Amino acid sequence: MGSFLIWMVLLWLGFGLIAHALGDWFAPPADFPEALFIVGSALCTVGLSGIEAHGPARWALVLAGLSGLSVLTMAVTYLLQVQEGISRRDAGILKLTTAAGQPPSALGLLERYADLDSPEEIRRVLYRGRDWCATVLQSHASHPSLIYFRSVGVGSGWPATLGAMMDLALMFELLIEDRESRAPAILLRSEGLRLIDDLNGLIGLEAESDDTSAAAVPRVCARLTAAGYKLRSSVDAAEFAEQRRKHAGRVRAAAEHLGTTAAPLIP
Repeated sequence: MGSFLIWMVLLWLGFGLIAHALGDWFAPPADFPEALFIVGSALCTVGLSGIEAHGPARWALVLAGLSGLSVLTMAVTYLLQVQEGISRRDAGILKLTTAAGQPPSALGLLERYADLDSPEEIRRVLYRGRDWCATVLQSHASHPSLIYFRSVGVGSGWPATLGAMMDLALMFELLIEDRESRAPAILLRSEGLRLIDDLNGLIGLEAESDDTSAAAVPRVCARLTAAGYKLRSSVDAAEFAEQRRKHAGRVRAAAEHLGTTAAPLIP
């Protein structure tokens, strides 16, 4: 919005100088303050000056009116795009936190769907999560200011939601035995890494250190087993911890920069 404001001020001054140079073509003749008023009225497309323009002065006012209309139209369009981008992002956050708790966690989400006896819904979460990542990346990379927008009622914000979805994908990739969910889980995690790398790169963030250790993996496996999920025959706790540190450190950097919390591995 600051860019649009500066743009309008520069147009106002530029056309004001043009109108001042053509002051004799106005009736009555316009000095510089009067020229600024005439041009400002044209830029805002209200036409309140009441001064007659003749010859080239008419075309200068027409061009000023078209320029003002164009900038105002682009400003309104930008605001609508910003609102749409925020709405799509926050809709995904609200849907996840309703089932995964606050702050959201992948383990809490899996236990919630197990309690509801709806394990097939998890696969839909994986597909929708990938779509959410692509939507957020497209809107926030185009308008980086959206990274800092926080809406009321969405809790921890987008970093925690992204972290929870990437934890979910990693659990299906390395812990849970579900061949049909493994492919969308890998794709979701790849899309999430691309999202956090691109957004962190836009605002100049480096990955933070993460304390995920292999010792926490047996606790995760125990809770998944208690919820009714079938685990892989051989679970590599060290690999799981290493892969989680890879994305959790990047998500933590964004969360700390924005003053929000990251998604916990074990809620």
